Amino acid sequence: MKILVINCGSSSIKYQFYSLGESRILAKGIVEKIGMKGSFLKHEKESGQKVLFEGEILDHKIGIEYILGVMSSVKHGCIGSLDEVNAVGHRVVHGGEEFSESVLITDEVIVALEKFSELAPLHNPPNLKGIYAVKSVIPDIPQVAVFDTAFHHTMPQHVFMYAIPYALYKKYGIRRYGFHGTSHKYVSNRACEILGVNPKEVKVITCHLGNGTSACAIKYGESVDTSMGFTPVEGLIMGTRSGDIDMGAVTYIMDKERIGTKSASILFNKHSGLLGITGISSDSREIRAAAFEKGDERCLLAIKMFDYRIKKYIGAYAAAMGGLDVLVFTGGIGENSDITRTGVCENLEFLGIEIDQQINEGLRGEERVISKEGSRVKVMVVPTNEELMIAIDTQHIVDNKK
Repeated sequence: MKILVINCGSSSIKYQFYSLGESRILAKGIVEKIGMKGSFLKHEKESGQKVLFEGEILDHKIGIEYILGVMSSVKHGCIGSLDEVNAVGHRVVHGGEEFSESVLITDEVIVALEKFSELAPLHNPPNLKGIYAVKSVIPDIPQVAVFDTAFHHTMPQHVFMYAIPYALYKKYGIRRYGFHGTSHKYVSNRACEILGVNPKEVKVITCHLGNGTSACAIKYGESVDTSMGFTPVEGLIMGTRSGDIDMGAVTYIMDKERIGTKSASILFNKHSGLLGITGISSDSREIRAAAFEKGDERCLLAIKMFDYRIKKYIGAYAAAMGGLDVLVFTGGIGENSDITRTGVCENLEFLGIEIDQQINEGLRGEERVISKEGSRVKVMVVPTNEELMIAIDTQHIVDNKK
């Protein structure tokens, strides 16, 4: 089955085109600056050859048309016609309590997803734009929604509930949902596959560290806790998101700065995190360069805060699960920053976490066990592959609906 996987942002569309039966990625790429000057499509063929197309891409519908046009073109394409696309899988961030697994997209599902836009206003609206665009351009093709929240539906109630009036949970669905579920599921399963162990028999902590960061406690193959909550702003420190903060501090800032809820949301989602601490950048590479090459004190502070918060969650999740067998790093930072991995694991020897620095140092984007031979906990780097999980789920849903 040939499946197009789409991940829409507010001004971008990432895509990968899979031939699952042959285990091939036929094409991949990204459309950027949708609705802005200088918009373009960067397309990569199966051979690795890359081509760049610049044009006026005013909306997501035109972006999808560009993608499908390149994929079916004589010179740069990988299919003879659009009839070869069997299904489209979409990353959808929030599925609320209604969707605990991937689902075939129908008009009724779209209505439900529109409702959840309030819960993830930065993510679900662009996800829906991709669904609308595909429905408009190739209306008869099956579409599947794969939710970031779905993997975390196994969390028990005492974990996902907040200590607020119960009536607010019943009325508005205010609870911890968790995100990055597709990534956490993939890397935990892949880690167990590499180690030759049964996921149902081990306790795993996965750390998805990128511009968005989250940790997940996975006990015997199921998510039992995760750091992101009602929205993706809770938990670990991120590129521009604050992570955990005292609600009293939030209301105090709003009062002193005389700002409303929309401005507060922008402040804690877009101007906080690493960017807020350093005042320089949300990019950890730039922050590390300023810290270690120029000695910038605020960048050094941001690195310590970032590592400490992850370390604290690892300790908490090991306690919650009653032990730990495998610790996995993934995401752009987790896969590529040996400094971060070292900082996070430092002084965690009491948990059985011991890194082999000869293996860890300089390791970039490669599947590898980085713990010492005698380490009680296996520490690993596993590059994430959310797109593959979306493709597999899409095939499963479409096959079962036939």
